[in-house]
Amino acid sequence: MSDIGKILIAIGLLLVIIGGLILIFGNIFAWFGRLPGDIRIDKENIKVFIPFTSMILLSVLLSLVINIIIKLLNK
Repeated sequence: MSDIGKILIAIGLLLVIIGGLILIFGNIFAWFGRLPGDIRIDKENIKVFIPFTSMILLSVLLSLVINIIIKLLNK
């Protein structure tokens, strides 16, 4: 049960760090959601945004971070 606590603390610290970076360097992440492959449809009465490429990139980055955290906690 203590392993779950360590993982939750690590995830919480990671979220705090990411949040701080976004506050400090907000303009750096302005490209997120505007990558090639993100679908944006703007018409008169409807707006649709489907961030395919951004979500794939986010998924890969989060998978890497989670795997690194798990490997560090297992040592």
